[in-house]
Amino acid sequence: ASTWEDDSWMPPEGWSPESQEEEGTTCKTQKTSWLQDCVLSLSPTNDLMVIAREQKAVFLVPKWKHSDKGKEEMQFAVGWSGSLNVEEGECVTSALCIPLASQKRSSTGRPDWTCIVVGFTSGYVRFYTEGVLLLAQLLNEDPVLQLRCRTYEIPRHPGVTEQNEELSILYPAAIVTIDGFSLFQSLRACRNQVAKAAASGNENIQPPPLAYKKWGLQDIDTVIDHASIGIMTLSPFDQMKTASNIGGFNAAIKNSPPAMSQYITVGSSPFTGFFYALEGSTQPLLSHVALAVASKLTSALFNAASGWLGWKSKHEEEAIQRQKPKVEPATPLAVRFGLPDSRRHGESICLSPCNTLAAATDDFGRVILLDVARGIAIRMWKGYRDAQVGWIQVVEDLHERPEKVELSPFGNTQGPSRVAQFLVIYAPRRGILEVWSTQQGPRVGAFNVGKHCRLLYPGYKIMGLNNVTSQSWQPQTCQMCLVDPVSGSMKTVTVPFHLALSDKKSERAKDMHLVEKLAALLKTKSPNLDLIEMEIQELILDIKYPATKKQALESILASERLTFCCLRNITQTLMDTLQNQELESVDEGLLQFCANKLKLLHLYESVSKLNSLDLQSGASSSDNDWAVLLKLDEKELLKLQSLLEKYKQENTRPAVRFSEDKDGTLPVKTFLEYLDYEKDVINIKKISEEEFVALGSFFFWKCLHGESSTEDMCHALESAGLSPQLLLSLLLSVWLSKEKDILDKPQSVCCLHTMLSLLSKMKVAIDETWDSQSVSPWWQQMRAACIQSENNGAALLSAHVGHSVAAQISNTMTEKKFSQTVLGADSEGLTDSWEALSLDTEYWKLLLKQLEDCLILQTLLHSRVNTRPSKVSSLQAEPLPRLSVRKLLEGGKGGIADSVAKWIFKQDLSPEVLKLADKDREVENPDEPKEDLLHLAYEQFPCSLELDVLHAHCCWEYVVQWNKDPEEARFFVRSIEHLKHILNAHVQNGIALMVWNTFLVKRFSAATYLMDKVGKSPKDRLCRRDVGMSDTAVTCFLGSCLDLLQTLMEADVSRDEMQAPVLDTEDAWLSVEGPTSIVELALEQKHIHYPLVEHHSVLCSILYAVMRFALKSVKPLSLFDSKGKNAFFKDLTSIQLLPSGEMDPNFISVRQQFLLKVVSAAVRAQHSGVNDRDPSEEAVTTPFWKDQDWPVLAVDLAHHLQVNEDIVRRHYVGELYNHGVDHLGEEAILQVQDKEVLASQLLLLIGQRLAYALFHTQTREGMELLARLPPTLCTWLKAMDPHGLQNTAVPVATTAKLVNKVIELLPENHGQYSLALHLIEAVEAIS
Repeated sequence: ASTWEDDSWMPPEGWSPESQEEEGTTCKTQKTSWLQDCVLSLSPTNDLMVIAREQKAVFLVPKWKHSDKGKEEMQFAVGWSGSLNVEEGECVTSALCIPLASQKRSSTGRPDWTCIVVGFTSGYVRFYTEGVLLLAQLLNEDPVLQLRCRTYEIPRHPGVTEQNEELSILYPAAIVTIDGFSLFQSLRACRNQVAKAAASGNENIQPPPLAYKKWGLQDIDTVIDHASIGIMTLSPFDQMKTASNIGGFNAAIKNSPPAMSQYITVGSSPFTGFFYALEGSTQPLLSHVALAVASKLTSALFNAASGWLGWKSKHEEEAIQRQKPKVEPATPLAVRFGLPDSRRHGESICLSPCNTLAAATDDFGRVILLDVARGIAIRMWKGYRDAQVGWIQVVEDLHERPEKVELSPFGNTQGPSRVAQFLVIYAPRRGILEVWSTQQGPRVGAFNVGKHCRLLYPGYKIMGLNNVTSQSWQPQTCQMCLVDPVSGSMKTVTVPFHLALSDKKSERAKDMHLVEKLAALLKTKSPNLDLIEMEIQELILDIKYPATKKQALESILASERLTFCCLRNITQTLMDTLQNQELESVDEGLLQFCANKLKLLHLYESVSKLNSLDLQSGASSSDNDWAVLLKLDEKELLKLQSLLEKYKQENTRPAVRFSEDKDGTLPVKTFLEYLDYEKDVINIKKISEEEFVALGSFFFWKCLHGESSTEDMCHALESAGLSPQLLLSLLLSVWLSKEKDILDKPQSVCCLHTMLSLLSKMKVAIDETWDSQSVSPWWQQMRAACIQSENNGAALLSAHVGHSVAAQISNTMTEKKFSQTVLGADSEGLTDSWEALSLDTEYWKLLLKQLEDCLILQTLLHSRVNTRPSKVSSLQAEPLPRLSVRKLLEGGKGGIADSVAKWIFKQDLSPEVLKLADKDREVENPDEPKEDLLHLAYEQFPCSLELDVLHAHCCWEYVVQWNKDPEEARFFVRSIEHLKHILNAHVQNGIALMVWNTFLVKRFSAATYLMDKVGKSPKDRLCRRDVGMSDTAVTCFLGSCLDLLQTLMEADVSRDEMQAPVLDTEDAWLSVEGPTSIVELALEQKHIHYPLVEHHSVLCSILYAVMRFALKSVKPLSLFDSKGKNAFFKDLTSIQLLPSGEMDPNFISVRQQFLLKVVSAAVRAQHSGVNDRDPSEEAVTTPFWKDQDWPVLAVDLAHHLQVNEDIVRRHYVGELYNHGVDHLGEEAILQVQDKEVLASQLLLLIGQRLAYALFHTQTREGMELLARLPPTLCTWLKAMDPHGLQNTAVPVATTAKLVNKVIELLPENHGQYSLALHLIEAVEAIS
């Protein structure tokens, strides 16, 4: 029972297969059975689904989405939802989604768009597209019971009548059939019209009228469902039988049998009724197509439109709305006969795809199979209450016919495809889905699917096709699917054709049984393998179908349990049996497949034999052998060996090796999976890099160790049909990937040399006609492998070997030509030292240089510095990528410096270390191997690792890493250090500007606005929210920004005195391509506008001061006028309007207050309670970066902010004395201009100190002393407030010094001079 209110019904709207989850079991049935109450329709092309109930509907469209498991899967999502009713109280009764064929030439036969047809209780049938009403038709005033559609099918054989497309609509007492062609044209016209109306809003083309027929059903009580069978022509016998049934035995018979349209209804009295309408007996009716302008599924727009445009009054409009279109009367059609069954009422009928059978269900739980042509029931299933039915039609695949000719019913294996029909019955009460073979076949499948599903069987395909267009593209249509609301999924049913064959005929079923038996046999763990081998042979020979035989052989060859001999014997037996049969009956493909697998098995056997011989190699190779083989002199050889030794030390990372991982072994199953044999050539399938190496190791690993014969192996592989190019790839992949083992075994180089020589001498390796002035593709292939390899040690060695072999071959070829030309002359031939010049030689030399460079760089990048910083960031712990020549060639001009900068960042080396390594060290320092490696790299790359270039890259690398984690303020500080180390001002200027624009200006402006908003140094939470870092990090950030801006200004001044640098590249790396380097970009930067940078640096100093001393009630931007504010955060190279001339005194007083605050805070931070603090606290408050000299900075700011600098200096002196650091105060007095004002300020301070000494420490001596002092002085002292003093514990002697200083500064005619003299006496008296 439904639990929904009319207006609260919405489950399907949010319902999509992924969101339907169970939430408890209380109202489980109501929750899951909602789908049974809905009208459902799915487009056969799977691109649209409609769910409707009463007035509401949802259109669902499929989308590809990631499921929870991460797989891509198709899910239906809501495309449109809302109410469909136009008239009061009408509800949806039936719906169809019909795909319409495209008319475009490029996509003939494919669906173009899907039309949604909806029938209502009001009798209206409305047509929609993607949420827009196209047209509405009222063809009968009763409720629409059912909509059915028929689309074009190519007749299977000449005897079948071609059927027209149509849409049939069932009413309680009438059937209306709309001609498919007419409907197709009208819908297209309406859709175009809607599109035009949406675009322009006025054009009005009248679409063609709909042609339809309307039959009034007579002599029948109730109709629930119907099937329109289409046009049928009777055979002469049937024609006579019908004529005598209707007109008696005297009835006249026409010469040509008439064509009739047949309809079958189900309901009551009769249970099923058969109707026949003669073709041509009535003319089709034409309906006037009422165009609906693109209104979003509601007529509100229509009602409103006339009001806007002032055409009609409201009453007229309503009158027109009420007036329904004229409904044509129906042509009466009497039931010819039926199946009477007074107690049972039919509920649904479903026509089979080939129009010969229909399945009807009733309220007694029966499913009845009807023969449509004869009008009789031919089969009945009982006990299926509320059953839902559908059909599946399967076409036989011709390739799956058995191999023996006599079994084929058509006498040849290429007869027409047979077609089988299966009836699918879903019994919701039992939650079971059954598949039955028709007409009298057995049940071939049953599935438990749940009790609340809906079976959707459209029964049609794409509308608008004909016998030509339907052949151009086979539509991927869905015959049937099951919607499960519990799991929120759609399932389709697929039935293999052979299930339709009866058991006697079904060789296929027997074969399948044998295959299953074989699979079980392959899984058993039997000790007696010979027995199993015999059984497998018998099974595979018993299988009849070639395709199944092939499948069986594949599964045998893929088995891990069977031994090699076993596999070879089985394949050989099958091969022999096939060859002994007559040629006609043998399947070519199967024979070829066996032959190919046998060839591969023989190759496996011969390689395994060679590998098992285990030759012990002779003496280990000496250095001399290397020198001769690689054609190197002693110095070159020593250099190569030392490079490889260093590389080996830095590169040996501990790796786990398992004892089972024996190199050079490969299971036969894997071997067969990797290789493919075709036309006498063995190819390797698409396999991963590791699998490729494993295959190569199987062929070559033992040879490279000198443990098996290289010549035999090469011969075996060549004769098996492997091309030399493929073998070279395999050999190099093994060599380059097993670098660690190779560097430990020097003799492997000799083996590689032998192997390479042999491969190069194969027939198709090097072209005979190859000319020394062109590049040989053979050597090019080898060089490409070396260039791409990230194992530089192995690559360098293999390049040396390649170069040596290439030279040897080139010499012999040249010698041949040479000896032919100089036959008569006394030709000495060519000695080893004389190398034939060729283009390849040049390429080899270039490659060797590049590989050597790359090796040195790789060694450096893998070296570790012993002194690591105490705190390592996770960013510094990330491993560096390995290098290859290819990567360096594609990394752009800055690629080399960039990789070294990454290493410097990882090791956290200071800029000074880079400088040290750069100096040519006369004394070799054995303790610093890393500096040695760095020095070696500098020598190898004099241009790419020039110091300025390196500092620029380091600066950039550090700031990039800081940007990833702004809490790591030390990275930013280090970045600025590198920036300051750049000597060339052009580069320095460009890098600083790029860093500012890319990483800083955004955060800097965010910090400014935040501080201006809160009017003080912001709390940690706000800093993290707005600037993206903590408050301490913001402080450091601002300090570093100030450094950067000052560096930028210095660089701008000094760049005019020097030349821009010339960026060179080493000769070996001239062909570098890729991104523009950082330094090149830096040199392209424009000149900065110096005053604008200065303006920013003033703001930065202010912000830094506020954060550094946690100042309160300061709004940084309020210190600037509007011009000043507008210039902030603009491009530093642009000319901005900056404040000039006299500043408003109000601004100046605010600025002055601010600067005095900063000075006080700076002195307080440095000197307050110096004696009280313990050293651990001090460590916390001093930042790790170099702090500014604040008093100097404040005076500098005063100059920029138009504040009197002397006031700031005087304030500084006062603060120093206030904190009791008189010695510093004396030094600071020297800077002050106006000494008089200062003196009078200091007098007050002396007064405060004395007042504290006399009044606050009320000793007896103090009281006596007071009595002796002059009264004026007493009064003056009493007026003093000593609370302002920061340091009260200043000795009197120090104060005495201060008094003398004041007397020095005061002129004698000054008003306070006498007071000062009195003070001298007082101080002396106290002391």
